[in-house]
Amino acid sequence: MIQREDITGVILAGGRGSRMGGVDKGLQAFHGMPLALQTLLRLQPQVAEVMVNANRNLSAYESFGVPVWPDGLADYAGPLAGFLVGLERCETEYLVTVPCDTPLFPADLVVRLAEAMEREGAEIAMAAAREQEGSEPRAQPVFSLMRHALMESLVRFTHAGGRKIDAWTGQHRTVLVPFDRPGDDPAAFFNANTLAELHKLEQAR
Repeated sequence: MIQREDITGVILAGGRGSRMGGVDKGLQAFHGMPLALQTLLRLQPQVAEVMVNANRNLSAYESFGVPVWPDGLADYAGPLAGFLVGLERCETEYLVTVPCDTPLFPADLVVRLAEAMEREGAEIAMAAAREQEGSEPRAQPVFSLMRHALMESLVRFTHAGGRKIDAWTGQHRTVLVPFDRPGDDPAAFFNANTLAELHKLEQAR
């Protein structure tokens, strides 16, 4: 079985925050605490180590008490740049990725991804969730557990100019893991792209 001690988590906080008016999304307050810190506290019990991928305000993120690494790729290259930072820096066999703007993600996210990866013999396990009542679960590619051995593949892909997550994950054995069991929070994967969405989420919880 894949154990908690085998997994490092990376919080993806390296985006431009364009839809939030260019603010640093991970540092926006959610119930009086930065979004990325809320994410860190939710992820830490699920993994052995956590790091943050951020490209500005690094000292603010460093105050969380975990390593902070900027993209190695230029010009805000997107989530895959954060995946790559995580794979390059992690010292465990597995890496799990979580965005900074989805503070209600499941407390059992990592264990369910790990169970599916092991069961299916997959290289990547990716969360899937309903985006509205009655819809089919849809892939949430920024919530992925992957084998550290995929680092060389991702280096090749990104250095060739690849930036789309699904184009890279499609090259590997990927299992989708639906989070649609009875009792699963339907808002668990709701991400706040705008300040209005963040305030709405805060009022609802």
